[in-house]
Amino acid sequence: MRRYVLMFVCGALLAACEAEAPTAAPVAEEEKVNLVLAPASYDDLPGWEEDDISLIAPALDKSCARILKNAPDKKFGPLEQAGTYGLWQEKCKIWQSLAGKTTLTVRQFLLGHFIPHLVMDGDKAEGLFTGYYEAALKGSRIKTDQYKYPIYARPDDLVMVDLGEFREELKGQRIAGRVTAGNLKPYEDRGKIEAGDWPHGDKVLVWADNAVDVFFLHIQGSGRVDLDGGDFMRVGYAGQNGHPYFAIGKELIARGDLTKETVSMQTIREWLAAHPDQADAVMNKNASYVFFQELSKEDGPVGGEGVSLTPERSLAIDRALLPYGLPLWVDIAPPKEGEAPIRRLMMAQDTGGAIRGAVRGDVFWGYGLRAEDMAGVMKSKGRYWVLLPNAANTAPAP
Repeated sequence: MRRYVLMFVCGALLAACEAEAPTAAPVAEEEKVNLVLAPASYDDLPGWEEDDISLIAPALDKSCARILKNAPDKKFGPLEQAGTYGLWQEKCKIWQSLAGKTTLTVRQFLLGHFIPHLVMDGDKAEGLFTGYYEAALKGSRIKTDQYKYPIYARPDDLVMVDLGEFREELKGQRIAGRVTAGNLKPYEDRGKIEAGDWPHGDKVLVWADNAVDVFFLHIQGSGRVDLDGGDFMRVGYAGQNGHPYFAIGKELIARGDLTKETVSMQTIREWLAAHPDQADAVMNKNASYVFFQELSKEDGPVGGEGVSLTPERSLAIDRALLPYGLPLWVDIAPPKEGEAPIRRLMMAQDTGGAIRGAVRGDVFWGYGLRAEDMAGVMKSKGRYWVLLPNAANTAPAP
């Protein structure tokens, strides 16, 4: 669905939810993450007895369907302790054979087949958790005076490169561009695409009525477009122009228009609406540009794992450190006053532009006003535990 590289406070600087934002810049030695797993027990998981854990079933079903399609001897992602796909396939087959997926049976399944491990960055167990949602827009398949802001489909000449496939030390890094005379050249940035200074202005998937809504769609990576006439369409991430993501909240703080204490998705929206003469220039500070595809109406947004996301049960993680399809128990401070802590089982099913680090997550809140409200302000401290199959190598990370 989205994203890949930044380390700002997401809720404060709007870096959390950018769809793929690749960079080829190497990680500095002092920034390298020291992921450590500390064996734990289910008694260590806050809220373990209170969560309606049966609600994880749709998310776990989808991850298992993907897991079962892989070669058994293939490594289960970047986390060495997770073992091979074959081990996870054994657990998924048991999961699929359960007669019913009630709170009791799901809890018994986990107790019998998985061991929790606290995730730490060195000796630090606490990290940042933010939120994202499925954006809401109004649009038309035909350009009109009202619907004039394009949501572009992925151009045929866009080439996206996963550098980790070429060099082990470049895992998690990506670039994109266009092949010219046999060489990969940078793609146009947001400013040029918005100005029509590129060769694919006809690749419009749908037209929207608000430029700011389209900008935030790029940040979220997926959305529902209510069409003129009563129908709707879902759109999801299909590609990105290769330019690094820049959080415009940082620009507004630098200008003195907002502060670190007041900046949020909501206040940035308000500023853009109140300054239409400056809005385009500020949005173009973010050179990253996302392209979309039409999705099935029945399924929700598709995450990086390639499965549709489950509201409040799907979590975006640092894909360079943790694998997709990994169950995680989270203990996250309330996103806003009056809300309860988030203590529940979630599935690692997506990744994101600011999701960098051993203890870093982005909660998918779903669609609607509550989802937008919660995601827009969320910048909570929290912890999580990975649940590893009990036959896996669970020795501490080197």
